[in-house]
Amino acid sequence: MEGTPKKEMRRNWILVALMLTMSLAAMDNTIVATAIPQIVGDLGGFSLFSWLFSIYLLIQTITIPVYGKLADIYGRKPILILGVIIFLVGSAACGGAWNMYSLIIFRGVQAVGAGAIMATVNTIAGDIYTIEERAKIQGWLSSVWGVSAILGPALGGAFAEYASWRWIFFINIPFGIASIMLISNFLHEDKPVNRPKIDWTGAAAMLATGTVIMFGLLQGGQSWPWLSYNSLAILALSILLVYVTIRIESKSEEPILPRWVWSRQVLLYANLATITMGITTMAPNMFLPVFAQSVIGVSAIAAGFILASMSITWPLSSSLSGNLYLKIGFRNTALCGSAFVILGASGFFFMTFPGSIWILVAIQLMLGAGFGLIATPLMIGVQSTVAWGQRGVVTGANMFSRYFGQSLGAALFATIFNAVLTNNLENAPAHLQAELPGVNKVVEVLQSRGSGSEVSLYLREAFFDATHYVYIGLLIVAIITMIILLLTPARFPTVEDEYNK
Repeated sequence: MEGTPKKEMRRNWILVALMLTMSLAAMDNTIVATAIPQIVGDLGGFSLFSWLFSIYLLIQTITIPVYGKLADIYGRKPILILGVIIFLVGSAACGGAWNMYSLIIFRGVQAVGAGAIMATVNTIAGDIYTIEERAKIQGWLSSVWGVSAILGPALGGAFAEYASWRWIFFINIPFGIASIMLISNFLHEDKPVNRPKIDWTGAAAMLATGTVIMFGLLQGGQSWPWLSYNSLAILALSILLVYVTIRIESKSEEPILPRWVWSRQVLLYANLATITMGITTMAPNMFLPVFAQSVIGVSAIAAGFILASMSITWPLSSSLSGNLYLKIGFRNTALCGSAFVILGASGFFFMTFPGSIWILVAIQLMLGAGFGLIATPLMIGVQSTVAWGQRGVVTGANMFSRYFGQSLGAALFATIFNAVLTNNLENAPAHLQAELPGVNKVVEVLQSRGSGSEVSLYLREAFFDATHYVYIGLLIVAIITMIILLLTPARFPTVEDEYNK
């Protein structure tokens, strides 16, 4: 047996390794969002840019439960290192992308690695820390998102303005190499004895189902009308694939997501609330940097810092949530968070054109506080309801729910934004019709024209209007989150930890 000082030192170094590894995925999200206008200006394809988020989130989401199973078979360490290597290969390929289509494909490669990172890091944290300790540790892990959210936009804006947006991907490589070295040196584990089968058929069915649903959400209302044969065909195929996936999973000896994960009331409602929370996080991440640069007219760096303000309060509220949920419970703490999100989303409606930087920052701070009070208690809450042997499954299911929600959010808010913007362009004053660009060229035109021109002014107003509707959608989903939490059992039954190295 390890002595307490040696055990604590090893855990401290593991925590450092986990934080550095987590920073890869955390920084990647914010740094890409900040540089969207420059990427679109170079590669074109504005209507496709949401796929940079949606394909990343989709593949990451589907692979999280699979990596949870692989980690049970081969151990956390080799799966985590493999994930980092795949992520770095994808990053290098993204940096060399020659058009929007290639960049989207290489973002998918990144996502294959990111799935291993997100699932395994949180599983390891749940393995080696007790319920009381996990609040503090999740605060540390959440702080990675806060630091990355500040550093990421700053780097993204700097690269976009003074070098090349391609460096937002190349910068991952030294961070990744350092994380692999730390993991190799300090994370030691016994090889698992049990080797269950992997439900590859179920994993493939889940991937196919998610892809069809995402494709339908992104293209519906854009490439074809919602009420059309194409939309109906996509809907029918989605229903069929959902049915097939459920059948495959129900008959599998080792399903990717076991039925009991969704049949236990506490887990079901907690994961549903996590899905809707994931949806809401995508509205500011996708559109706030573009809105700040294209409508208010701030620099890429300033837009990045506005976005980053949310991630200042997120880790802070996540850290403080530990004391709160130990007193009032996991569900009630998450309810407090949902109230913050509703207040934050409502703040956008107090802005008048062209918007206020300070109101945007206040909204972001409020949203961050809410997300931290929802995400951390729900994750630790579901982990506390099961023994060590099931912790990987419930952690994977909760992470799956969060990122599946983000995938839906990327599609939902892109659909709302593009539909409103397209409608505004089609119904523009007659004397402006000839000069107005298509949706793909709006950002490029706003960056190249003077802000005082009549065309630029109309485009900025159209952009403001489209973003306004995005935040209406955010508010509605936030209210749904609160309703789901009210249906969630107030008490999360806990069990004793079976694993304490």
